[in-house]
Amino acid sequence: MKLKGAQILMKMLQAEGVDTIFGYPGGAVLDIYDALMDTDFRHILVRHEQGAVHAADGYARASGKVGVCLVTSGPGATNTVTGIASAYLDSIPVVIFTGQVPTHLIGNDAFQEVDIVGITRPCTKHNYLVKDVRNLAKTIKEAFHLARSGRPGPVLIDLPKDVVNATATFKAPGEVRMRTYNPTYKPNIRQLQKTIDLIGKAKKPVIFSGGGIVLSKAHEELTRFARKAQIPVTSSLMGLGGFPGTDDLWLGMLGMHGTFRANMAVTECDLLIGIGVRFDDRVTGKTDEFAPNAKVVQIDIDPTSIQKNVPVSVPVVGDCRTSLSMLNDLLEKIDQEGTDEKREPWLKQIHEWKSTTPLAYKQTDTIKPQYVIEMLYEITGGEAIITTEVGQNQMWAAQYYHFTEPGHFITSGGLGVMGFGLPAAIGAQVGAPGKIVVDVAGDGSIQMNIQELATAVQYGLPVKVAILNNGFLGMVRQWQELFYQRRYSSTRFEHAPDFVKLAEAYGATGLRATKPEEVKKVLKKGLETKGPVIMDFVVAQEESVYPMVPAGAPIKKMLLV
Repeated sequence: MKLKGAQILMKMLQAEGVDTIFGYPGGAVLDIYDALMDTDFRHILVRHEQGAVHAADGYARASGKVGVCLVTSGPGATNTVTGIASAYLDSIPVVIFTGQVPTHLIGNDAFQEVDIVGITRPCTKHNYLVKDVRNLAKTIKEAFHLARSGRPGPVLIDLPKDVVNATATFKAPGEVRMRTYNPTYKPNIRQLQKTIDLIGKAKKPVIFSGGGIVLSKAHEELTRFARKAQIPVTSSLMGLGGFPGTDDLWLGMLGMHGTFRANMAVTECDLLIGIGVRFDDRVTGKTDEFAPNAKVVQIDIDPTSIQKNVPVSVPVVGDCRTSLSMLNDLLEKIDQEGTDEKREPWLKQIHEWKSTTPLAYKQTDTIKPQYVIEMLYEITGGEAIITTEVGQNQMWAAQYYHFTEPGHFITSGGLGVMGFGLPAAIGAQVGAPGKIVVDVAGDGSIQMNIQELATAVQYGLPVKVAILNNGFLGMVRQWQELFYQRRYSSTRFEHAPDFVKLAEAYGATGLRATKPEEVKKVLKKGLETKGPVIMDFVVAQEESVYPMVPAGAPIKKMLLV
């Protein structure tokens, strides 16, 4: 059967189980958009190509599927780079299709031509330039395999206009076999046995879980493992929701804005079991004082992540879920009698840290942003999917909303992209239509991709946006307060839009709270209102995120409230 390249693309997307495409049309992809008219795919027309990738990212995290986006050549392609880099650093499976000028014009500085393959090589798991329509089906099959397998990540396919318009005999490709790419899912049993032996000897163990737990859906295995071995659990920002935030063994988040008990527990532990984490600088602080007394076990499917940032005693290459399942089987075979008594002094110490130095803020007659998050958690019962922008809003959401399930906290962790939250919320709402989805935003970051509110309105997506409006670029201002003698250089917003009127201009609902007693009422009304809603909370201008570890300091040296 002879098909055009655009039709082959449609066939392959159907074969990969794709149901939604986030995109923005242009000249180089007109044939693809024409072919879309003859399919049942749901196409979400975003208002900016960066929003397309963030939406595909949010969709992937909320649905567990591969996110897909489609853009045109030139500026359409370059506008995706920030979203691609964010997905790459957070290991999110997204396939990006970019239009390209015809093959005979490549390299001639043609209108809207850029080398997007070269540009994105450092921030994709892999990328392709398809020069022959006969290779298109196989390339798409490979791209989806690479995006979702091993350590997931974004894969880009660049499609010249003449390739998309050319015809070829279509034959569905078989199973993907790549000699140079064979991720290790099942870990070495001897390394797991070494881990079990260390657990048996440890008096002060800690589990440090990361995004790998969420991506591999290993949350149940992790919970069983921690409870069976009576080991407290902390996590990275990306790992939130991988272990119940209401469990007695939960320490809270680790690192620069981690809890006092999590940072102290890791500093004083004698065994640290890192699962699906890369030990990034926001977590470790000063590396030579990070877990200084501990043997370190690191479990990760990506061998290049192991021992990259901290010395490791027992490296374990393997899938997090498979590894934890095998560890649980090994735990079942050994005598656990006396474990509770052995861990009791350690857990008692952690409980003391928890009770004497909890997360705290001072309530006044102005709205405190922490209070908004606490009320959001109370009203939603912890059931909402929370997306965030980046900065103080992100940290307060991580600290005060207690995540109990994976896929319910969606944030740009590695790259820290302002403007991520709203398009990610749109993608999450498409991927989990029955869920309440709330973007926790700052008044600075929400303006980075505010145009996507039109997308939410057009498709009737009931995303809610809670703006913590302090009139500043809050996190940068906080650093200026602490380390630059309150010299607020270019961080105060001298002019800002009326977010209620702005919401109404887009066809959404706008609400505002200016007093603490109005917070609960606005949240309830906003969550109950049909369609997209912006809730503008005018909060204390100089409120800061605590605890805070200054850059380059060890994580035990925290600034507290």
